Amino acid sequence: MTDSRLFNDDNIFRQLESAPFSLGCYTLEFYTENGKPVNRVTGTVSEFYLYPSGGTLRDSAFNIVFYDSRFDTYRGFQPPHLRRTAP
Repeated sequence: MTDSRLFNDDNIFRQLESAPFSLGCYTLEFYTENGKPVNRVTGTVSEFYLYPSGGTLRDSAFNIVFYDSRFDTYRGFQPPHLRRTAP
């Protein structure tokens, strides 16, 4: 099984399926180096916040670290929390 904390698009989608959604954003976790998400295992894991109403991933200080239109609701992204059903 792939470690979903490696920073790449597939792991963003993977984490979104179960990530908590609160105050308009998803909380995701990735390995980091110098505060930036990286696609390799490091000794540090940090939280990041994906805002689907803009397709931006932000760090704990809310600085934009990543943008992709595939995660932007204004470009057609369907957030998983809107597809989830209650048990």
